[in-house]
Amino acid sequence: MFGLSTATRVFVAVDPIDMRRGFDGLFGLVRNSLGEDPLSGHLFLFTNCQQTRLKLLVFDGSGR
Repeated sequence: MFGLSTATRVFVAVDPIDMRRGFDGLFGLVRNSLGEDPLSGHLFLFTNCQQTRLKLLVFDGSGR
């Protein structure tokens, strides 16, 4: 579980992604396509083509 503060922003990717992408692939999308820092603590949401699944990328600073 992770906590959210009022300063946490939520970014939603409008283009669907291949759900086989792991951490490194999503990290690259956030950095290169969205132009944001994946280590910022903000939430990044991704969906598949059918919009039936979500993936969430967030860095909580714990290293786990």
